[in-house]
Amino acid sequence: MSAAAHSSSLVLAASSTTEHRPLIISLFAVFVAATLAITVWAGRQTKSASDFYAGGRQFTAFQNGLAVSGDYMSAASFLGIAGAIALFGYDGFLYSIGFLVAWLVALLLVAEPLRNSGRYTMGDVLAYRMRQRPVRTAAGVSTIVVSIFYLLAQMAGAGVLVALLLGITGDTGKILIVALVGVLMILYVTIGGMKGTTWVQMVKAVLLIAGALLMTFMVLWKFDFNVSDLLGTAAEKSGHGKAFLEPGLKYGATGVSKLDFISLGIALVLGTAGLPHILIRFYTVPTAKAARKSVNWAIGIIGAFYLMTIALGFGAAALIGPHEIKAKNPAGNAAAPQLAEYLGGVGTTGGAVLLAVISAVAFATILAVVAGLTLASSSSFAHDIYANVIRRGKATEKEEMRAARWATVAIGIVSIALGAMARDLNVAGLVALAFAVAASANLPTILYSLFWKRFTTQGALWSIYGGLASSVVLVLFSPVVSGKASSMFPDVDFAWFPLENPGLISIPLGFLLGWIGSVVSKEEPDTDKYAELEVKSLTGTGAH
Repeated sequence: MSAAAHSSSLVLAASSTTEHRPLIISLFAVFVAATLAITVWAGRQTKSASDFYAGGRQFTAFQNGLAVSGDYMSAASFLGIAGAIALFGYDGFLYSIGFLVAWLVALLLVAEPLRNSGRYTMGDVLAYRMRQRPVRTAAGVSTIVVSIFYLLAQMAGAGVLVALLLGITGDTGKILIVALVGVLMILYVTIGGMKGTTWVQMVKAVLLIAGALLMTFMVLWKFDFNVSDLLGTAAEKSGHGKAFLEPGLKYGATGVSKLDFISLGIALVLGTAGLPHILIRFYTVPTAKAARKSVNWAIGIIGAFYLMTIALGFGAAALIGPHEIKAKNPAGNAAAPQLAEYLGGVGTTGGAVLLAVISAVAFATILAVVAGLTLASSSSFAHDIYANVIRRGKATEKEEMRAARWATVAIGIVSIALGAMARDLNVAGLVALAFAVAASANLPTILYSLFWKRFTTQGALWSIYGGLASSVVLVLFSPVVSGKASSMFPDVDFAWFPLENPGLISIPLGFLLGWIGSVVSKEEPDTDKYAELEVKSLTGTGAH
């Protein structure tokens, strides 16, 4: 595309969006109002702690599978991956592969034993054969930190989306959008609890799959369903030629970037099984068998969706081009909405409607995911820290639920503040950081608790705090935060850790610290309790 054509295309897109803004805002408002109505309806059925934390354990395997996929197919999946593929081709597709393969770890090692062993939170499993107070505190802290990392990505995605639709370019406007998402998120969780959140996630999963399917069909139709033509045009338009379709455009130029590739891959594959908002979904079904079936459903739905991200990412590269994508958002987060407008017809009512519908679906996606994340962290605070540590198990259900609602407000405020700072970072990259923190702090402790007889309280604490501290510190001193034009703070440079993802160092460290802590501990492992947990996790005897 020539510079003049590129410029006129941008002007046309901008004027189209302005002309159809009332229609766009109306469609957007309908989606938000509908999800709020679902939340209020479900909130009226939330009577007990079991309803608030686990939806009364009344959801079927298919319903939970749909909700899990709705929880998982976040702004990162739709916006970040499409943008990463549009800008980096083959290397951007790593996110799709990693996010999908990760479910095998969750299915084979975690889903069933966790459903059998716990009640509401990850802390229930970890504290079963350990000293309750220190382990529950550590589990609560880890859950909140991982959730906040993940929330950053969703907030950044929401800022990009709504700013694109409303034509907001100023930083103040984008920060206000992030605040609006935070307020809606607080309302979803405090009113609807797990029931409301689950229904919103199910509706949103259906809408997202339908939207992605429609766009995939339209992209392929543009190229007469010839995938080779699509890829060839994308490579040509990208400015990188054949290199766009081969490994190494983003990860491979240097030894450090190759290590970053390995680090990212490890974090993506191992992270899912340690994500708190995914783990608590296993408690919403009546049995462990249903938990396993719901993961099977989720793998099918998520797999189909990630196949479609190939068409969306390469379609954006072929039909729009990297210059125009970066003009809207340097990290590529606006590629999917831009593609929707192009497919509907830039400057036409069809383009405006498709842009509004796809953006509203993506926004509903963000709201559903942030609600799930906030519920996971507020539940962990209320159930693990408040009820079992501060009140030593003497809190009533009513007091526990009140604590969860206040925790929701506090976590919402922190997320708004941090999300405002992260608004220009690629959301898929931000989510990968959350995966690395989850895999470093939570996964080693969960696996050791379930499968290693000699694991002790000290091992659990070393593993959680060591994995958490190492991953967070390495992120803070990485190029994600400072030292590059694409960093959170581009004007300063205090990055001494060269990798953008800490997984390569922090995940093995989390496992190693758990092992060392247990081996050097003077505490004798409770083998009777381990035998009880083993029977319970494998058979479901005595499960809630």
